[in-house]
Amino acid sequence: MKLLTEASRLLRRAVTIPLLAGLAALAACSTAPPEGISPVTPFDVSRYVGKWYEIARLDHSFERGMTDVTATYRALPDGAIEVVNRGFDPARDGWRDATGKALFTGDPTRGSLKVSFFGPFYGGYHIVALDQQGYRWAMVAGPDRGYLWILGRDRSLPPGVREQLTLQARSLGFDVDKLIWVTQERTDPR
Repeated sequence: MKLLTEASRLLRRAVTIPLLAGLAALAACSTAPPEGISPVTPFDVSRYVGKWYEIARLDHSFERGMTDVTATYRALPDGAIEVVNRGFDPARDGWRDATGKALFTGDPTRGSLKVSFFGPFYGGYHIVALDQQGYRWAMVAGPDRGYLWILGRDRSLPPGVREQLTLQARSLGFDVDKLIWVTQERTDPR
């Protein structure tokens, strides 16, 4: 019996250690920018905080079908950034929101953060294009080329900027033909 218990303990350890190492490696990879993509520098978080409208996005289950999506960023005293994503869900005929936390992955003058809405699990948030003069628009990539958002301080972008960002996203390897151009017609009751 003692031999069986020891064998069971060794088997659990043999499975658990590689599993935990794999999860740690996966978590580390999910916060890095996609290969060949560099986040913007210089970046000034004090100019980035505030409300942004989601102009376009690649589709994901956590936003599927939503319209009138916004992201509001607020600097916290500990250096983290509070993130509140909010949008209208026509299927439920109501507003939904999610609150998360963002942390810089390195130098805070580089637009590379990791964001968590689910406890200890973080995903990459990399600002790959930014209106450096006015902070009026931004393009954000996730940990791979399946995640892309175009954001603006206003509900729409000037056509020239929209075209410029679409061309840049295509040149970076994103499938811009799959972008969802988000409607921004409702007024958030908050």
